[in-house]
Parts: sequence; structure tokens; C-alpha cells
Amino acid sequence: MKSFATPRTSLGPLDADAAAGLIAAAADIALVLDEAGIIRDLAFSNEELSREFDGPEGWLGRSWIDTVAKDSRPKIEAMLAPHPAKDAVRWRHVNQISARGASIPLLCSVAPLGIAGRHVVFGRDLRPLSQLQQRMVEVQQSMERDYSRLRQAETRYRLLFQMSMDPVLILDAEQQRIMEANPAAQRLFGRNARRMPGRTLNELFEPEDRAAVQALLANVRSAGRADDVTAHLAEGGEPVLVSASTFRQEGGLLFLVRLSVPNQAGTALPEAQPKLLKVVEVAPDGFVVTDASAHLLTANAAFLDMAQLTSEEQVRGEPLDRWIGRQGVELEVLLSNLRNRGAVRLYATTLHGALGGQVEVEISAVSVMNGGQSCFGFQIRDIGARSRPAVRAAEGATRSVEQLTELIGRVPLKDLVREATDAIERLCIEAALELTGDNRASAAEMLGLSRQSLYVKLRRYGLGDLDDQQG
Repeated sequence: MKSFATPRTSLGPLDADAAAGLIAAAADIALVLDEAGIIRDLAFSNEELSREFDGPEGWLGRSWIDTVAKDSRPKIEAMLAPHPAKDAVRWRHVNQISARGASIPLLCSVAPLGIAGRHVVFGRDLRPLSQLQQRMVEVQQSMERDYSRLRQAETRYRLLFQMSMDPVLILDAEQQRIMEANPAAQRLFGRNARRMPGRTLNELFEPEDRAAVQALLANVRSAGRADDVTAHLAEGGEPVLVSASTFRQEGGLLFLVRLSVPNQAGTALPEAQPKLLKVVEVAPDGFVVTDASAHLLTANAAFLDMAQLTSEEQVRGEPLDRWIGRQGVELEVLLSNLRNRGAVRLYATTLHGALGGQVEVEISAVSVMNGGQSCFGFQIRDIGARSRPAVRAAEGATRSVEQLTELIGRVPLKDLVREATDAIERLCIEAALELTGDNRASAAEMLGLSRQSLYVKLRRYGLGDLDDQQG
């Protein structure tokens, strides 16, 4: 076998230094082993990797198999065998133990050096690839969570669509063909319900009323809303109140058309719906229905319990922001998103009880039409059990960030940084006092300050009475 140091190439003989440089450049880590597998020389491609293994001093004279994890030892034995199997020559994944005991993945290959049975080990650092794989796994998990939430939201809205007592149609906005009809619409059109998908909306009404229905759809498409119109059904001539709204799905515009039949208020609910309403009434999550101005129409028992009230009469007609929101504008933001998008999911806020109690809640809401009028349904879930206990600094942090945001563009950046530092320092001191029950000695120790430094900062920020400095 030819010596590695003197190959026959067009470049001439290769001396030992050049061979060593070539070996070191070919991999992130290179080891030279004798016939017994003892490390006689090694090289690292960068200082960071050398520090991980505490330099070459800790390697020389040791057996390579003693420097790897237990699960990698059979691979080392196979690669260093006197007569290795065909698959032993290929690159193998080896977990190398660093100086601090961590496992560092390497992709290793062994080649004979041609000198007294010596071998050279080429190792490639797999940590960048491992980090990339970890990020891919995290992205995949995030996508799966988002997909799960979308499926849950679709299930909720599909349930609302099926439960609606009023006939509801979903139309393609371009051709105005019916894509879906809920059970109430199928009952309205009786035996012709099976032929509804694919029909145009005009086919459902008398010819003299079609222009009014088309004007309604045109106004809704251009302005987002329009007054309801009365039209007569083509089959039977029964008058219905027609209302419409738009929404987007998969890049396309769709119409949601609702048909309200006069004098239908006394119609009996389908057999399964009273059971569902009973479930909503006794559900552990709060559920309320409001009119378009967010005044309560009805509420279930769970909401009354969270609001510290005893009867539904106490909430009927009252504005929802009497109980919902940390600040006066929170509910308005929620309602604005609800009016624009038709639905809001997982909006975190606070519910204030009539007796002063507070509950951290999560709200999902949807906008629906009822009798030609818009109304809102709110599902309110108590998340206090899984949220971190609130500290006094929470609201102050919000106010400080808002104030600093308002100063952008009006004061220099260094002043903003100083203001932000002061705000964070004050919030940390307040949090430490809160956690220690206002024990300043413990708070100073928690913050890594001397007691005197803490008193200076308390005086600076006007936090508490300083008469007990000796306590």
C-alpha cells in the first residue's frame, strides 16, 4: 500500500506537513490512530470545536473508543476491525463526548493511512444539521397546532350554521350559485331542497322581486352592508325577509344569505336543538348573547357565576364592558374586530365581578344575524388556573410601554433607552416587593442589591414609606 505522505500525483511528492494540512482541511475534526486504535495526532477545523473537547491534550494517548458514547462503541469496533465489512467503510453517526460531558454528534469515516496499520478518522460536525432539524420539527409542530385550531374553529362555525333556525345559504359571489344550504333552508324548500346546490339565487324568487335581491347583493359587495329586502319565493309565493353579508374563503368572495320567514318565532325547535341549548346553559364556560351595541340579551349560569351575580335579570340590557376588559377601550377593540371579521378567537382579557373579584378569561366570539338584526355570541373561558399569577407591575408595564411609544420621534433614542431602563427597573423592584410580601431586605437580596441601594431606588421612584430603613 502506498504511503499517504508520498502519493503519485501530477503535483509531485506530498510532504508530511502538507498531508496533515490536507487531512485537517477535509473534516471538522481529524484523528490519526495507531494499529491499536490509540489517538496519536489530531486536528480541529476551528477554535470553537477545539474548546468543546478541551484541546488536543485530553485526547492524545487515549483509545478513540473510550472517548465516545456507549451507543457508538459498536460502530467504532466495526470501522476499526482488521477486515471490516463493506458497510463499515461508509460514514457513520458517532456521538463524541465533550470535555463537559455533552454528546456532540459527528459523521465519521475511517481510512487506512498506509503506515504500520495506522488509520485516519475524518469527522464532520452534525450540530448545525441537528439544529436545523430541531427548527424544522418546531415549525412542523407549530403548523400542526395552527391546523388543529383551524379545524376546531371550522367545527364551531359549522355547528352554528347547522343550528340556525333561519334558512341560510352560501353563494359563490361571481355566479351567485348556491354552494351550501343549512337544514332550515332545506326544510323551507321541501322536496326541491336536494336540487338547491348549483342553482342560482334568482331561481328561488319571483321575477318581480329579483331586481331588489340583486340590488341587495350589489350593495353588500360594495359597501359591506345593506338594508334587508322582502321577496317572494318562486315556489309557493311565500314572503321572506332577505339579508346578506360577505366573507372570503381561499381567496374567493362568498355571500351568506339569510331568509327570515315572518311569524316563525313560534316554530318549534328541532328535537336535538333544545338539548344543545340546555348544554350551553349548564356549560362550565360562560356564554352570552348581545345585540349589535354589545348590550346583553341573555347569559348562562357560568357567566353569572364569574360576574358574581345571582340572576339573569341583573345582566339583561346592561353593556358588556361593565364586566369585560382591563381598560375602557378593550371591548371596543374586540367589537371592532368582530364587526370587521365576523369572528374573534382566543382574545385574552379580564372579567370584573360585581363584588370586586377579577378573573383572567379567554373570549371567542362570532357575529350572526337574527331577525334581520346583527347580534354577537361570546364564549368566555376562565383561564386563571393555567395563567401565571398577576403581579402589580403588569398594568404598569402596559402603561409604560404605551407612554414610551408615544415619545418615539419626539425625543432622542438615548433618552428613550434611559426611560425604558428606569421603567424596567421600577417594575422589577415592584415585583420583588410583591413576591416578598414587602420585605425589603429579602427584596434587595432577590434583586442582587444592597439594602441601601434598594432604599435609594425606592426613594427615587417614590415607592413606599422609607421610615423603616432599619427593618
